[in-house]
Amino acid sequence: MSQPQAGVCARTPTDVLQTVFGHQSFRFPQAEVIAHVMHGGDALVLMPTGGGKSLCYQVPALLRGGVAVVISPLIALMHDQVRALGKRGVRAATLNSTQSPEQAQAVRQALQAGHIDLLYVAPERMVSTRLTELLRQVPVSLFAIDEAHCVSQWGHDFRPEYLALERLAADWPGVPRVALTATATAQTRHEILNRLGLNQARVFVSGFDRPNIFYQVVHKTDVRAQLLQLITQSHSGQSGIVYVATRARAQALASWLRRHAVAAWPYHAGLERAQRQAHEAAFADTPGAVMVATVAFGMGIDKPDIRFVAHVDLPRSLEHYYQETGRAGRDGLPATAWLAYGINDVLQRWQLARNAQGSASQLQRVLQAFDEMLRFGESLQCRGQALSAHFGQDSGPCGHCDNCLARDMPQAQWDATEAAQMMLSTVYRLWRERGQRFGSGHLIDIVRGKATPRVRLQSHDTLSVFGVGAQWSVVTWRLVLRALLAQQMLVPDDEGYGTLAMTPASVALLRGQQKLLMRQLASD
Repeated sequence: MSQPQAGVCARTPTDVLQTVFGHQSFRFPQAEVIAHVMHGGDALVLMPTGGGKSLCYQVPALLRGGVAVVISPLIALMHDQVRALGKRGVRAATLNSTQSPEQAQAVRQALQAGHIDLLYVAPERMVSTRLTELLRQVPVSLFAIDEAHCVSQWGHDFRPEYLALERLAADWPGVPRVALTATATAQTRHEILNRLGLNQARVFVSGFDRPNIFYQVVHKTDVRAQLLQLITQSHSGQSGIVYVATRARAQALASWLRRHAVAAWPYHAGLERAQRQAHEAAFADTPGAVMVATVAFGMGIDKPDIRFVAHVDLPRSLEHYYQETGRAGRDGLPATAWLAYGINDVLQRWQLARNAQGSASQLQRVLQAFDEMLRFGESLQCRGQALSAHFGQDSGPCGHCDNCLARDMPQAQWDATEAAQMMLSTVYRLWRERGQRFGSGHLIDIVRGKATPRVRLQSHDTLSVFGVGAQWSVVTWRLVLRALLAQQMLVPDDEGYGTLAMTPASVALLRGQQKLLMRQLASD
């Protein structure tokens, strides 16, 4: 807890912004949000990571009098905020499970004495009887519900504890409530408003474009070598985050990077808390540090000079991707969002999605999120435009993604219709003529005319489609298969063996009524 200091002597939000936080002017729509909250209004605020959401409640907290209660999902995030505010002379504190009884009692006494302007708590503690009784003894200026997407079962980080926060309106009538998030589709926004009882709240949405971030999607070949090239050649001596799908992958990749002279640490929920904290501190203090992490890392991270965020596994959803890439370039300087994935990632993620536990509707949401992420990766559309559209906003081409740059290059697109028809015909003939289904590797061997022992054993070298696509490389065929999966013209079968089946969506392409266009990634 920061030491009690004199209250902020400022009369306007701009005074606080300049004297306490060191900024000269507000970004849109910060000033509108603050004015609305200052007059007692409820709000739902959607701003990209690094867009200044915190100021929307921190500034009115220092002007309305009393204590502002900030509900945050992560203890590490609370400590970061309290530490940063303390450096600016703001009286901030947290109550959480890592404190000793003596530390917690000191915070409670400071709160009762009026020496705290912002109190950070977890949602579980916020609805506890002890804290509720304590807050009834002091004036509360506002409630800020950070990472509000956690309340939504349509969102990507659902926390059931958030559901109890609806009672704040009844327990503290007239006290404004501000829900904040960086990622929420129209459906998620509706659920946030409904579940938190923010029926009269004003919704503020800033643009989802991040003009300083270069979005790039690459085909995964040797992903470790590709990542090392990104780090050492494009971002030498700069800090970054590498997101992976599993704890084991985080450990292995961090160790491999360290063996190649990169200051890298793993971060995942399986580490002891002290070890996670040590890795966080090393990442914050070491120039050129790289954190290799699962999604357990990064929510609310306060490190402005992250120059790249790399995904070496396919993210679970566009919401995850958008939030995680937004941790790059929070200082407004150029940064890179780099995603590498291949057909095996698609098949593995698809299988994980289909095996997910939960109701039929929850499974449908998982599959829908996966499909949206896959379409984003395969799309020839501007990346920034696609992200804005996903969150319900129209925008023009961003000019700072691989697809925008490719438009200016000759022969940047390839009409892959003929190759796609060859592959679909191969799948069709195997099933129609022999009742067989096979995985991607065997299908590629057939169309390329590679007479492997397995191909000969199955007499697939006698098929009319054997060798029809010999002019294209294995890499190109993998890209074609990946695109067909993204368009759901091929899907993994229901038996879970990694074999591929056609869908009704493939009929129009087979008949020549539809084209398949791809970015030219291979030289064949």
